[in-house]
Amino acid sequence: MRISSLAKMMVGVENIVVEDVSFDGDAQAVVIGARPYRPHSCRCGRCGRKAPYHDAGRGMRRWRCPDVAGTKVYVQAEAFRVRCPECGVTVRQVPWADHGSWFTRAFEDTCCWLALSMSKLACQRLLRISWRTVGAICSRVLARLGEGQPPRTAGLKRIGVDETSYRKGHRYMTVVVNHDTGSVVWVHDGHGRKVFDAFFEEIGEEGRASIELVSADGARWVDDAMKEWVPHAVRCVDTFHVVQWATDLLDEVRKQSWREAARKARAAPGRRRGRPRKGEEANPERKAAASVKGLRYPLLKNPESLTERQKAALEMAAISQPRLHRAYLLKEGLRLALKLPADEIREGIEEWRGRAWRSRIPEFVELQRKIRRHLDAIVATAESGLSNARVEAINNKIKLTVRMAYGFRSLDNLFAMVMLRCSGMEVPLPGRA
Repeated sequence: MRISSLAKMMVGVENIVVEDVSFDGDAQAVVIGARPYRPHSCRCGRCGRKAPYHDAGRGMRRWRCPDVAGTKVYVQAEAFRVRCPECGVTVRQVPWADHGSWFTRAFEDTCCWLALSMSKLACQRLLRISWRTVGAICSRVLARLGEGQPPRTAGLKRIGVDETSYRKGHRYMTVVVNHDTGSVVWVHDGHGRKVFDAFFEEIGEEGRASIELVSADGARWVDDAMKEWVPHAVRCVDTFHVVQWATDLLDEVRKQSWREAARKARAAPGRRRGRPRKGEEANPERKAAASVKGLRYPLLKNPESLTERQKAALEMAAISQPRLHRAYLLKEGLRLALKLPADEIREGIEEWRGRAWRSRIPEFVELQRKIRRHLDAIVATAESGLSNARVEAINNKIKLTVRMAYGFRSLDNLFAMVMLRCSGMEVPLPGRA
């Protein structure tokens, strides 16, 4: 094999002319002198069209290549400037690197693949670059992988929408998932009606016309945006969130019962000093308050998952805390109603709403009103079989990606890493098919 062929493999491209290969003792690196083929030597670095020579710019320039045997490798070439009629005066295009980058495409692909596969510290030490540089590389790789491809938001039919936090202090990102492919198609900073409006504006009229189903939680801003942009689409509310509404309210009722029991324990007269008499409880009010406080997990678990001790605690609560026990039965009744077949779920929920209305528990009376507003969306979820569970699962991958990207200075770089991991893209490794 000739040295020029080996140098082309190290650079990662074939359509170049290798002029020389030397070793720089000061930088302790191999330097490959190269230039593009003559038909591609004077092209705009931004748009790629032919442009006349303008000036020498900053002269010779080096781009970092993947290391070989632990030794740094650079490709060196003239970085003169051309005068593009569209982009103005800019540095010429080179076939081994993107405009504005100090690294070859082969190095950037390797760096991006490692950033998605290993820890921050390991990636930095292996490549000998800063983590801030890794973020910018991920953004460039994402842009390059999307070149010549149709937009990820094209042809959407069934989508899921959710927001997830990426930083403390109520900093959220909105994520749109394609249910048919299970991949993220759109990410944006913030959440709410304005962000969702920006998504519908971006996909255009043709993209909005193709959307058939939209799954999300019970947020009102989703309903408002759908009425304006996609009134023909069917709204779906995931049953997981509906049960979560009930469990949150059940826990609130438990807290109220515990506060009442604790108040009675504080108001109860103190017993006499010494050991209690036979058959006399030490402090029955305090014991009752402690038993209510310990009911948090038995109340939230499904009956089939309860231990014998937890079952006994619920049986005691049915006697000592009848209001709390009624709330628990309502939660279980709603969970079972949502498991009914699609043709029976509406009737089951209407029956449950009647029991919640008659329970005289204000929290569940308000919950049945909320479920009445979302009843059509809940039934549509059962009929279509669409669930927001896929979106929730992707949220876990996003949180892991956010943790791996800790230290990025730009949100665009963070969102680029989220898209690379969760959108179904495959980052190529140099030398692999």
